[in-house]
Amino acid sequence: MHTLLIGTRKGLFVMQADDAGHWAIQAQHFAGEPVTQSLTDPRTGYWYAALRLGHFGVKLHCSQDRGANWQEIGCPALPPKPTSGFWADDPVPWSVEMIWSLTTGSDTQPKRLWAGTMPGAVFKSDDSGATWQLCEALWLDEKRKAWVGGGNDYPGLHTLLRNPHDERHITAAISCGGIWETRDDGVTWQSIGQGFKADFVPPELVNDPNVQDPHRVSVCAAQPEVMWTQLHFGLYRSVDSGQHWTQLQGHPEVGDFGFPILAHPTNPLRAWVVPAQADALRYAPGARMCVARTDDGGNSWQVFRAGLPQSHAYDLVYRHGLALAPDHRTIAMASTTGNLWISPDAGEHWQQVSGHLPPVACVAFEMV
Repeated sequence: MHTLLIGTRKGLFVMQADDAGHWAIQAQHFAGEPVTQSLTDPRTGYWYAALRLGHFGVKLHCSQDRGANWQEIGCPALPPKPTSGFWADDPVPWSVEMIWSLTTGSDTQPKRLWAGTMPGAVFKSDDSGATWQLCEALWLDEKRKAWVGGGNDYPGLHTLLRNPHDERHITAAISCGGIWETRDDGVTWQSIGQGFKADFVPPELVNDPNVQDPHRVSVCAAQPEVMWTQLHFGLYRSVDSGQHWTQLQGHPEVGDFGFPILAHPTNPLRAWVVPAQADALRYAPGARMCVARTDDGGNSWQVFRAGLPQSHAYDLVYRHGLALAPDHRTIAMASTTGNLWISPDAGEHWQQVSGHLPPVACVAFEMV
């Protein structure tokens, strides 16, 4: 039985499938409140939910009993903005506007959590989220002044990936600030990502890793040197942990623009994307929903449409709107128009299980 957490503009929904594959909503939490990210921790069984409450700020909640009860816990916070010196004129507010990414530490760090925020910052906790520590080296790196907000007002850190073979190695992706990594548990950070090409900057910055807009980055857990990214303009793959990237050709039918990308956890040649129509429209190409999959490292793509709407489908799937279940075959996909589809066969066929959800920000299967 699979359990799926769905973060929406009006709460966190929990859906479950029975042994026959029938899905149903089991619970709604934080009714009416925007949920920007969720996380299930297989080490403890805890669930986490991040809320963006506007005037009331950002909140983080934890459930130790799979949603039966929730407790508000500590929330990442930035220090006061300096009134003099290099950062005094920083146009980015020194306050956390959104928690955009959550991930766990390794089994040897049973209470470690990592959080990525907007504006772009990384925090870590060693007490299951009760308190948080800012990774100052990234936040205070002078290169941060070159970051821009992309589709948001401010740069946002939406992806945090822990290397399964090295708990001190964390990769972060920022729109628009490129890809960064730490190999010493967050003490120091380096901008990486040679091979990218940005089409929205002055010519002298086209290949600058620090101004790129990775929409999402995903890693093959079994071979973490293999990474995939959906950049604002193009699909890319790396075989050296993100140091260098090779641009891939998307399927000629649907192009190479989109937001989510999903790496298979054991097969380094397989990945999924959800194409969108660039750049201003931002809905399914030709208003016909599809999912594309590669099984040969991005050399070619298959486009799957079975079970997806093929006319007047103005859906957009956000960065965190695509998720793979622990069985490595069941996929969930949800859109800004409140549609939720499930594929039981690695994306080849889809079933709509809900068409009336609020706009969806993120989906995540419970990992056990």
